[in-house]
Amino acid sequence: MRDVAIIGIGMRKCGELWDKSIKDLFVESALDAIDDAGVDHIDSMYIGCMTGGLFVGQEHLASMLSDHLGVNPIPACRVESACCSGGLALRQGFIDVASGMNDIVLVSGVEKMTDVGGDEATYALATASDQDYEAFQGVTFPGLYAMIARSHMDKYGTTREQLASVAVKNHANGSLNPLAQFPMKITVESVLNSVLVADPLRILDCSPITDGAAAAIICPLDKAKELSKNLPIKISGTGHATDTIALHDRADITYLKSTEIAAKIAYKMAGVGPDDIDFAEVHDCFTIAEICVIEALGFVEVGKGGSASESGLTALNGKKPINTSGGLKSKGHPVGATGIAQLYEVVEQLRGNAGKRQLDKPKRGLTQNMGGTGGSTVVHIMEVV
Repeated sequence: MRDVAIIGIGMRKCGELWDKSIKDLFVESALDAIDDAGVDHIDSMYIGCMTGGLFVGQEHLASMLSDHLGVNPIPACRVESACCSGGLALRQGFIDVASGMNDIVLVSGVEKMTDVGGDEATYALATASDQDYEAFQGVTFPGLYAMIARSHMDKYGTTREQLASVAVKNHANGSLNPLAQFPMKITVESVLNSVLVADPLRILDCSPITDGAAAAIICPLDKAKELSKNLPIKISGTGHATDTIALHDRADITYLKSTEIAAKIAYKMAGVGPDDIDFAEVHDCFTIAEICVIEALGFVEVGKGGSASESGLTALNGKKPINTSGGLKSKGHPVGATGIAQLYEVVEQLRGNAGKRQLDKPKRGLTQNMGGTGGSTVVHIMEVV
């Protein structure tokens, strides 16, 4: 198996992009990644998209987007795994390059979520839950994560203020990110006084509805320097795992088993452990999600995610910075694109190009992208070589 490197990245500002189609969003980020890599062609491409059919009435994205990018007749594939569609597109592209099948591969993610109303968006997102036992009964994702949050609070003493501290930290980071959808700072008090969505979660605990896309060019590590002027970033580990789609089938709804297993696979492949990761972009679709994720990744003791967040451990200047981009909470969550947007931030940090939010010479970063309430998870580890 060949080593794989990232040599180009592309992403534009997330938000409510009324004047752009799903085709526009994809092509802009893809061309940016191709230009950043400096390559003159691509051999294949993978597109993460959760549900183009429900958001914009368009399936068969592989054909449409390869056509609009002007790269037909290369092989192209749309990848779906709910909110971790982008992360899985990266993994599939990694396998393509590592296997020797293709050399220059575009991995991408795109979602256009604001062309429908709030009720329709809620319905589209609910397709990532169990339709018979969750969605049909009326529970939405805020409701499902509220159950996780309440259980975590009851089991470990996690407080409402600790949940709010996650949102405050991520908005502080997002305020330094020119690509963030909501780059404003907030306070614990503003989170606690925001509109109640599903007790104990309030609107400022929840990631927004977002339009956006992101892309990257990957290739064999031994060819990276001859293909591109950029510092190659090695993908040293990749892990993928699943869990039950419904919360009620899990032994402990506060623990993300798929994240633990995907991370262990990625750690083993990279030859590292949690302590060797300098920073991470994780799936904070709700504030409680980040708390549970950092526990499952082994960054903090199980049950201590809330206190770790409140203490500043995960802040920009903390021992283990989490979501330096602002995360899904501030940067935005265009569901099919989120996994690649996480990659974009990690590469920017490892290249030393993250501007005011730049960390002090990081060498290794991690992305954790998950679907639904953790029914699927993809973890990648990237490092400077």
